[in-house]
Amino acid sequence: MDAEITLLAGTAGTTIATLLASDAWNGVRNGVLALWRRVRPDHEEHVAAQLDASRRDLLDAQADGDEETEREIAAEWRGRIRRLLVTHPELAAELRSLLTELAPGTPATVTVTQRATASGSSRVYQAGRDLNVDQR
Repeated sequence: MDAEITLLAGTAGTTIATLLASDAWNGVRNGVLALWRRVRPDHEEHVAAQLDASRRDLLDAQADGDEETEREIAAEWRGRIRRLLVTHPELAAELRSLLTELAPGTPATVTVTQRATASGSSRVYQAGRDLNVDQR
């Protein structure tokens, strides 16, 4: 479940950061706050302030042509969402629904990236699904 939570949090962080400066801003804010309200209502005001600050930072960065800030904001929200899901994994389904609602074009599943390094006479075999190796 940890890898699934990490991947879901990554998708959520990127989606949140992307939509902060869009017309979907209110939906993002309301949806994220609803997640926290369910399990940590005492943190709702703090999370609302973080969302507002992230939006201001992103809008300022876009005005200045700073492309790195969106990646940083995505990383910040990825971490916040991951920590929330680690302590409250029951929110995963609700988060998936929120992401589908906010960004319908975003796949419901998360893309996995594989990396490997071989040295010497070693070999690396990777597959996203079935793998048949015939070494004759």
